[in-house]
Parts: sequence; structure tokens; C-alpha cells
Amino acid sequence: MENREKYKVGLVQMSMTADLDANLKRAVEFVREAAGMGAKIVCLPEMFRSQYFCQSEDHDNFDLAEPIPGPSTKALAKAADELGVTVIAPIFEERALGLYHNSLVIVKPGEEVAGVYRKMHIPDDPAYYEKFYFAPGDLGFKAFDTEVGRIGTLICWDQWYPEGARLTALRGAEVLFYPTAIGWHPHEKEQYGDQQLDAWRTIQRSHSIANGVYVAGVNRVGHEVTILGTAGIQFWGKTFLSDPFGVIVAEADSENEQVVIGEVDPSRIEEVRRNWPFLRDRRIDAYGDIEKRFID
Repeated sequence: MENREKYKVGLVQMSMTADLDANLKRAVEFVREAAGMGAKIVCLPEMFRSQYFCQSEDHDNFDLAEPIPGPSTKALAKAADELGVTVIAPIFEERALGLYHNSLVIVKPGEEVAGVYRKMHIPDDPAYYEKFYFAPGDLGFKAFDTEVGRIGTLICWDQWYPEGARLTALRGAEVLFYPTAIGWHPHEKEQYGDQQLDAWRTIQRSHSIANGVYVAGVNRVGHEVTILGTAGIQFWGKTFLSDPFGVIVAEADSENEQVVIGEVDPSRIEEVRRNWPFLRDRRIDAYGDIEKRFID
């Protein structure tokens, strides 16, 4: 195997206000902080430019969307050029009049739009009414080359689907980034909170193990009430990086804004895959039924 160098990734755990421009400015500052700590790739949380508006179905919220390229990519491209980093920038994308996606943009030095991924799995749960806003992604599962390595990007609800992780890993990604906006309904936290958080961490660690890759879950933090008279969502933070055997190598807490710096070691991927050769032993001749909704 080619002896490739280790590199650092920066995972930005931040809270959002109702001020879009202030959120963007602070995101740029966090990118700058991560780069100063040695990160070569920096990932922001899902739809970082606004509060999580999907707590209700409101047509006025479509005004929060922006095109690609747009204000967010422009500001982050300037920072990427200056700092020499790749930025994963989640965007509420206005693709055309009346057509919107939950997307992200790969911003690289010299390339404001080096790649685009559109969220494939769209949830519809209490306070997560995303089907009202977003068309499902139509670009498939993607991997992108960066200066330091090949990465894959998925978004939040995609976290729960092993098929997405597998297909992205099969495209050569050595790190799967999941920008996220997930938290507790405050009235459920005492009864279900620990279980929900553990399930979220476990499913993503399982993607690391099954595919022999690093996985980064990049969440927002803070309590957002976007509709008066409701309990809102308490985002649980806990941004983390797990290695190819599911070991947590870096993690944030549940309360604070933080830049989590984690190290990616390509030789660790090779070591784990040699000893646990799941990709070698896959029965690709026997998986045709995976394309069915259910096997009756």
C-alpha cells in the first residue's frame, strides 16, 4: 500500500440564531478556527445558515433557500482559498422556482463548487417535516477527491441507512461525513433521550465497522423554538469521529459549541480491512433483492 500521510478533519458543532448573515459569519470563523488547529477538511452542520425551520410547515420558510453558487458558497470559498482547506457546506438549495433540496456543496481552494450532494432520504416526523420542503436527492451517492483523500458525504436522515453508507464507501470514500440536525423533543428526553442518542451513535459506528472507513457525525447544538407555544427541539450535539473499527477518536459534549479535531490515518483503514475483510467476502451475486421495498 502507498504510504499516505495522516491528516486532520475539523467538525464544527455550532448553534444557530434567526440571523442568517450572523450564522454565516460565525461559520466562517469556525472554519478559520479549525484550519488554525490543522484541519484540512472542515464540515459544518446541516443547513447551518438558519435555525431548523422544518419544525413546522410554513411556505414563508422557502425564503430561507439560496442557489448554488450563492451567498454561503461565496463566503466559504473566500475562506477556503485563504486557508487552503476544503469545506463541506450544507445548503438549503433553491434549484429552480418551486424546487428545493437539502443539499451540501464541496468548496475547495480555487473551486467554489467542486461538488454537490443532495440528501437522498427525506424524513417526515413530528417537528421534522422535511418532506414539505425538500425533493429527494437525484444525484445518487457521491464521493469526492480532496487534496488529502477521497471523502463521501451524506446528510442526517441518511445516517440510518446502511445502503447509503455502503454505496458511498464502494466509491472509494475513506471518510463519510454526515452533517446533521438531530435532537430531543424536550418532553421525551427523560424517558427516551439516552436510548435515542445511543442509537444515533451506534448506527454510525456500525457504518465505520461494516465498511472499514472513518465516520463523522456533525451535529448542531442548542435549544431552538421556531414556533411560539411549542417545546422546540433540543439539539444534542455529541459531534464525533469514529475510526474504521468504530472506535470514537474525538467527540464533543452535548451543551457547547466546539470545533472537534480528529485525525484520519489511511494506514488504519488498510489494517482494519486486512483483518476484517468484509468487502472481500461480500456476496454480490446474492443481493439483487435489496432493490425491492419488501420481500413478500
